[in-house]
Amino acid sequence: MGEILTEELVCQDGDLALRCHLARDPERAGPRPAVLVVHEWWGRNAYACGRAQQLAALGYVGLAVDLYGDARQAQNPEEAGQLMTALIQDMSVTRRRFEAARAALAALEFVDDTRMGAIGFCFGGGAVTHMARSGSPLKAVASFHGSLGLAITEGPDRVACRVAAYNGERDKLVPEADIAAFEAEMKKVGAPTYLVQLPGALHGFSNPAATGNGQKYGLPLAYDLLAEAAAWNHMCLLFRDVFGE
Repeated sequence: MGEILTEELVCQDGDLALRCHLARDPERAGPRPAVLVVHEWWGRNAYACGRAQQLAALGYVGLAVDLYGDARQAQNPEEAGQLMTALIQDMSVTRRRFEAARAALAALEFVDDTRMGAIGFCFGGGAVTHMARSGSPLKAVASFHGSLGLAITEGPDRVACRVAAYNGERDKLVPEADIAAFEAEMKKVGAPTYLVQLPGALHGFSNPAATGNGQKYGLPLAYDLLAEAAAWNHMCLLFRDVFGE
């Protein structure tokens, strides 16, 4: 493995600059499979960028997407909630910005645009299941403690994209009704789906900062090393199978 190169990849949503974080290993022969990373409600922060770099270390081209624009990051849960809610209330904006980032990534000479996937965390986890359901040309998506209700949307009658959802068994922020609706929706469209319930895990289990944020803001969040490892390793196996390497 060579040194991971990172750079900003800017695409536009009208006048708004979406400042995405690109990561890749230039020593890997291309074109390479690519995976988009959609951020938590905090925005495209160091955590999302770090996940893109981890994907690059696995041999993929990673892109941490900037759905808020201008690399905006929330400073507290109230601001994060406002930014996230604005996108949830009009998911057409989310789709448009995600597709702008996906198209910019697909156009790069070192990317194989026939082998693209996406992962997301919290809001981002729901967003990637939404994109799969709405027909984005992705081969696989993985949601970590995601807002699975966002997968309930209009789209093609059949979905071939493989969908993995990693949910904390004790997650108080993802309603059981949303999980049941997600399973029913994926079954309806025939999407190959893996719903993994992680014992004892709370919301935010994949993010080492979750425990501190939960304590600071009085939210039911906590990092869980075993849950993170189980989910991430399963995702790695999924992408290895889907991308053929």
